[in-house]
Amino acid sequence: MPRTPADVPVDAAVTSLPSADALPRHRWWILAIIGVAQLMVVLDATIVNIALPSAQKDLGFSDGDRQWVVTAYALAFGSLLLLGGRIADLFGRKMTFLVGLAGFAGASALGGASGSFEMLIVARAAQGLFGALLAPAALSLLTVTFTDARERAKAFGVYGAIAGAGGAVGLLLGGVLTEYLDWRWTLYVNLAFAVVAFVGGVFLLQRATRDKSATIDIPGTVLVSSGLFCVVYGFSNAESHDWSSPATWGFLIVGAVLLAAFTWWQTRAAHPLLPLRVLLDRNRAASFVSVLIIGAGMFGVFLFLTYYLQQSLGYTPIKTGLAFLPMIAGLMVAAALSSTVLLPRFGPKPVVPLGMGLAAAGMVWLTGLDLTSSYPTDLMPPLVVAGLGFGLVISTAMSLATAGVAAEDSGVASAAVNTMQQVGGSLGTALLNTLFSSAVTDYLAGKSPKDPAAVAQASLEGYSTAYWWSAVVFAAGLIISVLLYRRGVPATDPDASPAVHM
Repeated sequence: MPRTPADVPVDAAVTSLPSADALPRHRWWILAIIGVAQLMVVLDATIVNIALPSAQKDLGFSDGDRQWVVTAYALAFGSLLLLGGRIADLFGRKMTFLVGLAGFAGASALGGASGSFEMLIVARAAQGLFGALLAPAALSLLTVTFTDARERAKAFGVYGAIAGAGGAVGLLLGGVLTEYLDWRWTLYVNLAFAVVAFVGGVFLLQRATRDKSATIDIPGTVLVSSGLFCVVYGFSNAESHDWSSPATWGFLIVGAVLLAAFTWWQTRAAHPLLPLRVLLDRNRAASFVSVLIIGAGMFGVFLFLTYYLQQSLGYTPIKTGLAFLPMIAGLMVAAALSSTVLLPRFGPKPVVPLGMGLAAAGMVWLTGLDLTSSYPTDLMPPLVVAGLGFGLVISTAMSLATAGVAAEDSGVASAAVNTMQQVGGSLGTALLNTLFSSAVTDYLAGKSPKDPAAVAQASLEGYSTAYWWSAVVFAAGLIISVLLYRRGVPATDPDASPAVHM
């Protein structure tokens, strides 16, 4: 079977590509339906970021709590994605897809109607939960709908383009909705996507025979989900409880123990959630670590730059969304260049460290921003540099994270790499927000918290601290990727099962 192009960014994959006696009549309409659902999931990762300052002002939550609007979604999505793939096998792809759509729409409506911070967080977590059902089921439907090799490549190309553009669409759409309607419409807009995809899915998707041998690794799911939550919650508590508090290090220790127990259990389970053989290849393991690191640094940057642009420079939500476009453009150009030119010619060992180095340089450059910074000269250049670095790492690492796996493991490998990205984003957002809040508190010590100039400068100190630590994370990624990746161009297997990712 032909391999999916390395730069195709979609959410998760199924384990094999079943053959079909006849091609579905409405397969291109089915692609459109699945594409709408995918766009809804992808843009939701960025659309709410632009609305965060408005939501914070409306609901009155603190700077320390704002991270949970991002983290609740990413953590629920990332920690349950592996389980979502198994549920689609167990209960059927069409049913899982429709339930995921309906649940995502309901959670979005709940979030838009939120009258409190707690209600918003519950809604965001529910979005992540149903997104974890929707994403693997959507890709499973795509792979069984397009069984012709040439058509499948086209379908994956369209699907990947939708996913790749989703981040930029989310930033722009979030700005437009927040400025001209209300921040709540960044959540309500999902209802329109969901209704279109749901109605089309009901009439066009066919029920497939369920895999009755599929089982859910309940202990593994409980261990990994609770372990990841404890680790992220521990980092988050450092902002309000300090690092010496049991509420911080206690959760971190419990999380580490649970994740260690999950690893042990995967060696004993009859049907493991994540077979450890997937992680044994050296390039694949290096790619998993690289995806975790790039997610940790990148998600936080989106959060803090949004606040800097709107609160420090006074940008409107639309102008904020437009300001991110050079970074997105750099990311897409570098991703395409990496997959088509650099990786086939040089292999991952120089490409990923170069990307990590560019990302670190972009972060260091951003530390110099102040209240008088100019966008063309002070902000756009580091955004482009950082975007180029992100693209080199993401395209290369995600391609190799799923390359060469056995057909029966391609789905779990794709789901796992998305989990690493989402968990990295959760950890990075929690840790960087904690460091930001500590820097702001330290700067305001002995100063009047009612002095606008002092508060503005304190925020700049917080942003600078977050960028410096992001640079440290990427520098560590540079060293790790140099040490772990093999030299040379990795061998490719033209008959390997396609594995696609986000």
